[in-house]
Amino acid sequence: MAITIKKMVLWRTEVDNKPGALARRLEPAAKAGADLKVVMGYRHQAAKGAVIEVFPITGKKAAAAAGAVGLSPAAIPTLLVEGDNKPGLGYAIAQAVAGGGINIAFLMAQVIGLKFAAVIGFETEDDATKAMPMIKGAVRGART
Repeated sequence: MAITIKKMVLWRTEVDNKPGALARRLEPAAKAGADLKVVMGYRHQAAKGAVIEVFPITGKKAAAAAGAVGLSPAAIPTLLVEGDNKPGLGYAIAQAVAGGGINIAFLMAQVIGLKFAAVIGFETEDDATKAMPMIKGAVRGART
């Protein structure tokens, strides 16, 4: 089963939860030619509004555009996991990481066609690094 796991840097900002907040933050990156693979926007009580997270922001032009609307690299250790989908894969990943004594800070996953993609956040960089082989093993061991 094909799988890729790589560390990623989410760019993040906190905003007022109002109509147009997401579009205003995405517009400069889009005009700068950023090809975003991940866009997350959600209400967050601790932020007293909403949080927007995107990936990737690469190159000086895209970074400057993102910075101009308050986006900056987040300190949340995060992995991007992509591969072939199988039934029970989410459970297998969660169980493998839990079995290793690692807490998941957040998880966002989706399936499109026969492929899955997951963005998984961890409490520490060490946890993210330790989780990588656990996730790879879980994906390889998921039932077919």
